[in-house]
Formats: sequence, C-alpha cells, structure tokens
Amino acid sequence: MDWIVTCKALILGIVEGLTEFLPVSSTGHLIVAGSVLGFDGEYEKTFDVVIQLGAILAVCWEFRRKIGTVVAGLPTRPEARRFALNIVVATIPAVVLGLLFEKAIKSVLFAPVPVAFALVAGGLIILWVEGRRRAGVGAGKTPPPARVNSLDDISLLDAFKVGLAQCCALIPGMSRSGSTIIGAMLFGVERRVATEFSFFLAIPIIFGATVYEMHKAWQTLSVDWLGLFGVGFVAAFISAFACVRWLLRYIASHDFTAFAWYRIAFGLVILLFGYGGALDWQ
Repeated sequence: MDWIVTCKALILGIVEGLTEFLPVSSTGHLIVAGSVLGFDGEYEKTFDVVIQLGAILAVCWEFRRKIGTVVAGLPTRPEARRFALNIVVATIPAVVLGLLFEKAIKSVLFAPVPVAFALVAGGLIILWVEGRRRAGVGAGKTPPPARVNSLDDISLLDAFKVGLAQCCALIPGMSRSGSTIIGAMLFGVERRVATEFSFFLAIPIIFGATVYEMHKAWQTLSVDWLGLFGVGFVAAFISAFACVRWLLRYIASHDFTAFAWYRIAFGLVILLFGYGGALDWQ
C-alpha cells in the first residue's frame, strides 16, 4: 500500500470514529475530509461506508451486556422481544427510503457544499430544541419530566417516530445520531435514553449498509483496498470507543448546544471555501 494513501485512510478512520455517534454527521465530515484529501472517488465512497463497521463494533463492545441480555432473553422475556422489535420498527423507514433514493442522494448530495447547508440546518434545529427547554427554565418554570426514562419503556409508536426522524439522516450532513437523538427527545424520551437508543439503532443500519456496499464492490476491489479498509476499520473502532464513553459522560451534565454551534460554524466555513473555489461544488 502507498503510505500516503494509508495515512489518508487512517485519518478518515479517526474522523469516522470521532463523529459517528456525535450529532455532527460522520458522513458529512467524511465527504468534506475526503474532498480535502483527494480521497473521494467511487471506491472511496465504499470505503467510507465500510469503516463504519469499526465504529459500530465499538458500540457493540461497550453495550455487550445489554445486547447479550436481549439476545438471550428473546425466547422467554417479553421486554427483550419488545426491545428487539423496537429496533426493527425504527430501522424500516430509513432502509426503505435509502434503497429507493440511494442513487439520487449519492449523485446530488454527496459533496461538500450540500453537506454544509445540512450541517447549518441541523445545528439550527438543535438550538431550537435545546432553546425550548432553556426558555422554560429561564422563565422560572420546571421543565416537564421526560415521558420515557428507560430503554424498556420505549413503545412501538415511539420507535416508529424515531425511525421517521432517522430518515432525515439520508441527507448527508444532517447526522443519523443527531436526527435520532433530537427526534427522540422531541417525542418525550430522556436525553441519555435517547442517546443510547440511537447507539443501538445504528447497529442494524450500519451492518446492513456495510454488507450492501461490500456486496456491490467486492469483485472490483484489489488487495490494496482490503488493506486500506483494515486501517480505517481499526482507527474507527478505537476512536469510536473513546468517543462513546466520553459522550455518555458529557451528556450527564451538558446539553447538545455546543454541537449545534460547531455544526453551524463548520458549515459556514465549508461554504466560505466553496464560494472561494477551494471545494468542488459538484
């Protein structure tokens, strides 16, 4: 493998791991980083999807006990079956729309400037959601308690509504994590529960996307590309594992406002470079 290309794969793996579970859009960051690094062809798009597997395996490891409990309890425990069904129900809308509009999305929206607009729009939405709560507190009111305070309390209707929110993430830059977490909070799910449900909801989506992309590209990939996948995979796993643990600590005492301002600033910087001709509008 060319060492320069390997370094690019390493950088992108770290970017993927650090952004996959934050409400900042990993796909958007990978598109922008790939454009800056000149790592943005058809194989590179497959690379971006496949290295997500490393990030999601970090989540599987972090929540291995919960996953093991659910899997072991499927034959006998109603709550385990309900949780698994919630994941399936929440996954279906994005899968259906993704399969229907995949080509259009990739041909039109997989570029830095469309990502920038989505980053700014998503940031404004987060500010609006978090601002509603702060406005109540500032007026001397106690914010209403969350309606759902446990993963086991999420209903099928809640799961379906979060699944509809996840469809927003088909637009690169909107963020799958951001769409599901903020959407769940709007529907009455407590912040940490919404974040953890977003983690679990990522498992079938990312595994499915990885298998799908590998199936499409398998016969055209060279040994060098398999090596690059390995580099990106390991980098994504390590950085995602650290990021997930940090995020769970962070939300214990913070809201998502800082991520909203980051999204807006990052999006505006991309637009500035785009208008200056430094980024490709295609």
